[in-house]
Amino acid sequence: MRTIRAAAAATLAISIAAGVTGCGGGTSSGGGSNDSPKTLTYWASNQGPSIEADKKILAPELKKFEEQTGIKVKLEVVPWADLLNRILAATTSGQGPDVLNIGNTWSASLQATGALLPWDKANFDAIGGRDRFVDSAVASAGAEGKDPSAVPLYSLAYALYYNKKSFAEAGIDKPPATWDELVADGKKLSKNGKWGLGAEGSNLSNNIHQTFVLAQQHGADFFDAAGKPTFTSDGAVAAVKQYIDFMAKDKIIAPGNAEYAQNQSLTDFAKGKTAMVLWQAAASTFASQGMKPEDWGAAPVPVASGTPGQGKNVNSMVAGINMAVFKNTKNIDGAKKFVKFMTSDAEQKLLNKTYGSIPPVKTAQADAAFSAPDLAVLRDTLAKSAAPLPQVPNESQFETAVGTAVKELWADAAAGRPVTTESVKARLEKAQQTMQQ
Repeated sequence: MRTIRAAAAATLAISIAAGVTGCGGGTSSGGGSNDSPKTLTYWASNQGPSIEADKKILAPELKKFEEQTGIKVKLEVVPWADLLNRILAATTSGQGPDVLNIGNTWSASLQATGALLPWDKANFDAIGGRDRFVDSAVASAGAEGKDPSAVPLYSLAYALYYNKKSFAEAGIDKPPATWDELVADGKKLSKNGKWGLGAEGSNLSNNIHQTFVLAQQHGADFFDAAGKPTFTSDGAVAAVKQYIDFMAKDKIIAPGNAEYAQNQSLTDFAKGKTAMVLWQAAASTFASQGMKPEDWGAAPVPVASGTPGQGKNVNSMVAGINMAVFKNTKNIDGAKKFVKFMTSDAEQKLLNKTYGSIPPVKTAQADAAFSAPDLAVLRDTLAKSAAPLPQVPNESQFETAVGTAVKELWADAAAGRPVTTESVKARLEKAQQTMQQ
């Protein structure tokens, strides 16, 4: 998960316009160098329940890499709320890491800055070959027709997590398969200070992920084939309204969730305050908060009717974390060795097991550990019913503009202000105008 600050959109536009290629404090050649062959700086995204947890998970692996190669890796785990702004500041200042994690939805936007190393055949061959990776994961690492700007590291999808005890107490014997069922179950669960569904109303990216999926189910998208914004289409408006109505009309989300942006909905779930939550790979967070695997279950995200699949029954965006290398790193060979290490079968199995994600490396994904019920849901969703967010250069601006519009609508719902088709369309029209300026 990540929250993107509004300033990021403007910064990204400046970066793209400038054709930035300098970063990592490297050389001016744009092709990297080996001026500092014994050191690397790595910005890792916050994947676990806390920054400190990530450091404990990654530190022994980085030590292992140092023992194998003699290259010391300086680690910084960056919160999602800050990561994109940090990356963009690095592209403009020339002061940044050698290797970093990026959300795969940013791939095309960051690719357009020219700051990241393209993963052409030679670079992929240096880490074992492109065909080691699942095709859909590579496809979400950059714009179509161009060499990817990053390498897949962790693959993710959304699932519906549900609290088994809460369901049993409400007399519900199985997770909902459709949105109508989810609302009906949510109403049974929303009583005595407890709520049916959790949300992160101030998390811009989460807002985008959920409304993108609902738009797909309404037969709509947020961009046309030429990459032009279509935020005010009937399907997009209906999708956003359906999402906000879980609070505004159906009353199955607590008003306080409008302010959530830092995984508070997972804490509520773990404490039994909320019975359901839509999330990516939540197992490690639940465990860190005292939940046992038998306390919760995972099911496919609901659809309007039928079962998840392609077309209108898409039920997740293609989520994931990629590894990127700045072109001007002072240790280009070391950076590639580090990417090769992190995407090796052994590390892929270890790290993805720890984080509850799915390896994008085919041989690692075949490991029996990824057949656990919750991971099977994520794996099947990625294979059968997930769709990538638009791979357009201004995707990050889209996340900020529309994510903010949805955040404002959550605030309206929490305050008891009417949320109508007209008010949703007005917010989205404002977001579209912002994109077109």
